[in-house]
Amino acid sequence: MLANYVPVFVMLPLDVVSVDNTLKKPEELRKRLKHLRNANVDGVMVDVWWGIVEGKGPKLYDWSAYKDLFRMVQEEGLKLQAIMSFHNCVEGTVNIPMPPWILEVGKSNPDIYYTNRRGTRNQEYLTIGVDNQPVFQERTAVEVYRDFMKSFRENMANFLDAGVITDVEVGLGPSGELRYPSYPEAQGWAFPGIGEFQCYDKYMKGEFKEAATVAGHPEWDLPDDAGEYNSSPKSTKFFAAKGTYLMNSGKFFLTWYSNKLIMHGDQILDAANKAFLGCKVKIVAKATGIHWWYKDDSHAAELTAGYYNLNDRDGYRPIARMLARHDAILNFTCAEMINSEQIKMAMSGAEELVQQVFSAAWREGIEVACENALSRYDRRGYNQILRNSRPQGIDRSGKPQRRVFAMTYLRLSDELLKMVNFRIFRTFVRRMHADQDYCPDPWKYYKPITAMQRSKAATPMDKILEATEPTPPYSFDPETDTSVGGAYAEIIDTLFGLFD
Repeated sequence: MLANYVPVFVMLPLDVVSVDNTLKKPEELRKRLKHLRNANVDGVMVDVWWGIVEGKGPKLYDWSAYKDLFRMVQEEGLKLQAIMSFHNCVEGTVNIPMPPWILEVGKSNPDIYYTNRRGTRNQEYLTIGVDNQPVFQERTAVEVYRDFMKSFRENMANFLDAGVITDVEVGLGPSGELRYPSYPEAQGWAFPGIGEFQCYDKYMKGEFKEAATVAGHPEWDLPDDAGEYNSSPKSTKFFAAKGTYLMNSGKFFLTWYSNKLIMHGDQILDAANKAFLGCKVKIVAKATGIHWWYKDDSHAAELTAGYYNLNDRDGYRPIARMLARHDAILNFTCAEMINSEQIKMAMSGAEELVQQVFSAAWREGIEVACENALSRYDRRGYNQILRNSRPQGIDRSGKPQRRVFAMTYLRLSDELLKMVNFRIFRTFVRRMHADQDYCPDPWKYYKPITAMQRSKAATPMDKILEATEPTPPYSFDPETDTSVGGAYAEIIDTLFGLFD
């Protein structure tokens, strides 16, 4: 039965380490960690902010606050998922920018940022175009990320050696996700807008023109007919029926755009592999669930984000094939989403998207982890996560056909700790553990974490693109066989809520 056990992690607040590099409200945090441990939660996830640690200058790293945090997590008997957060964060009252010395480079060279067709810059994450440009004190972006991860490994060796840190998620884009920042709310995007392509900085423009010329079409240019952030597919020439995306020029652009994303992830994960070589830790890459317009033929919102996914082209299995060379885990969001909860005009296919992405990863022989994209505390959402985490349910005779490597819950908050909400959450954790007691040892539930070995040889792009051939996804049971309860339980929740 232990083979059915799925560990549960909980994301810590975004600013658990404040922008001035101090551990925020440590006494209160310790109480909350104890609360999680008493609920049999396996561990926590934390953003390790580049803008905080290397904020004082190039290669001037200050890990002191994170060491205090990791020590506290260890003392409370929890495991740790650490995110190398190379993006900025503007959410609610939290504002954590990229390092000031990076922003200084951006003042004289704004093309280090992603840029849309109108020239609007996005400071969430550095453009892929500077991955190999030595514009940061004679270092490239990839070298900057590499040096940060090497310093993390050196300074957190005790926690790595002790097995406290089990996963290192490598930030590969905005919100840490392998994607383009195609739907920035700060620039006016609102759900379910299709978003915009983000490749109009001078570096990306130059690379595209060179690629088009080599392909024998110097006249091809970046799209100018793909609409704006809040367009619908049919209102644009690019995504409309028989639109540009189906023409040779459109296919060439989309292949180039999505391939750049894959190569970006591959380069940085290779640097991560070298940094953590020999450590008993798993490398993780996160992709996000662009579920709106999934049921439109154009899949427009996925395409602007860099996922070249169509009804007759798998846009996710090539990413999984790239990850396989690094033995990396694919962490995917929106595990809680249900199609019927979305507005009809969005043409959402969250359930089918999760099924497709999980299947793509499993077919490429890599592990899948999952998260909920939005905070929710209801039994219906938990049941959906349970269903996706063990798609064919529990196998009482041994290892289930398929299950996720781990589930990370968004996020630790006052709302989660309310009596009724936390009571349901405890039940959810128990169900994720297949109704078994807490198990601290991954070897016992057949998910051993062994010393990291060197990545395999680079996979040629033509080999990666063979994975675009669509394949039917694996079957998922309609409902979970480990429900946290339904309508009757919700009535009891309501009664309990009167005393909360």
